[in-house]
Amino acid sequence: MAGGRVDGVEHALRVNAAAELAAGGSQPVQAARLLAVRFEVSVRQARRYVDQAAAGGPVEVPEPAVVFTVKLPAGLAERVRAHARESGSSISALVARALLEFLSRGRRQHPRR
Repeated sequence: MAGGRVDGVEHALRVNAAAELAAGGSQPVQAARLLAVRFEVSVRQARRYVDQAAAGGPVEVPEPAVVFTVKLPAGLAERVRAHARESGSSISALVARALLEFLSRGRRQHPRR
């Protein structure tokens, strides 16, 4: 993706490539040059990946996101939006955390009606 921001997956792959080069003994300047060619970015940008890898090592590659549309009652949707605004989070991140927490609790036995 030349000329623009990369998504979280691509960013993680680039940082991890920098971490692999460092683990293999590449010096930061050499690693930045190799990454610049491999990912078609400037040496300056590649150096940012090298520096991030040096600071924290490999990073987890996030799972790609998909659009998932649900219909909610208007009042609930507004409460979700408000909570996201107040917490400084995106609606997607807020809902993802809530669903992961809900699903991690396991299945509960509900009486059939």
